Amino acid sequence: MPKECHVVGERSVVTTTADTSRERHARRPAELLKAYVGLIKPRVIELLLVTTIPAMLLAERGIPSPWLVIATLIGGTMAAGSANALNCVADADIDQVMKRTRARPLVRHTVSTRHALVFGIVLGAGSFAWLWATANLLAASMAVGTILFYVFVYTLVLKRRTAQNIVWGGAAGCMPVVIGWAGVTGRVDWPALVMFGVIFFWTPPHTWSLAMKYKDDYERAGVPMLPVVAEPTYVSRQIVAYTWLMVIWTLLLVPATGWLYAAFAVLAGVWFLLLAHRLHAATKRGEKTKPMKLFHMSNTYLMIVFVALAIDSALGLPVIGWPF
Repeated sequence: MPKECHVVGERSVVTTTADTSRERHARRPAELLKAYVGLIKPRVIELLLVTTIPAMLLAERGIPSPWLVIATLIGGTMAAGSANALNCVADADIDQVMKRTRARPLVRHTVSTRHALVFGIVLGAGSFAWLWATANLLAASMAVGTILFYVFVYTLVLKRRTAQNIVWGGAAGCMPVVIGWAGVTGRVDWPALVMFGVIFFWTPPHTWSLAMKYKDDYERAGVPMLPVVAEPTYVSRQIVAYTWLMVIWTLLLVPATGWLYAAFAVLAGVWFLLLAHRLHAATKRGEKTKPMKLFHMSNTYLMIVFVALAIDSALGLPVIGWPF
């Protein structure tokens, strides 16, 4: 039987190939679990859940059934996990050449493409059945529609063909708030569409600041993200423009909320605008910029705005209402 010899201190330790194989086999369940968790991109899902709960609280203008909230989060996690897993299957070729994504399960071959595909489809079907059973058919249908849009419209069509990929493709990331609202009310009302718009306008500054940092990665993979095909000053100008749209859009939600949300929406918006304008000014001067600072701050911004919305709604603060 083949043997491997290792020196530990002054002792020689001999292990057989079978021993090594058994060690690998013993680790396999944990490795597989980690790989499947990696397919669903849990860090992305965390951000989606941060926006879903406040949407449900605002829809109720109070605290909805805890079971409904938990059930909607489970169904939303399954739907997002399905979309992300199928995205990993479709993007396996470009993930292999990008430094940022080389550790993903399909690139490392810890999960086969076939198994990842089946996993994604099963999660998607499960999310539909779960949301229909625990929430309503509208929420379940929108979850499946979001999966299909993310995979077939964004991943397979827009991502590799246009610099506007993330603008329109990012609409999939806006759907959790609408699904959460529908889960509570059984319909889609104007505040849900405003929350959709907040995330829609937030996505370009968030993603383009990341793409500025990893421009070479996207270029090597042949993905025409805006920082790859446009001058840096144009990119930073677009970031500023979308940031202004986002901040203004957050204020459209004020008539349905109280003073707490309004105050934090304004303060956080000023903070985001300040960093966006600083990035643009430094880019125009040809200085070395730190786009990742804006990227990380964008996550914090979204959390602040939606947590403020959640607290405002849970406390049932008096609604400001329309000024006319």
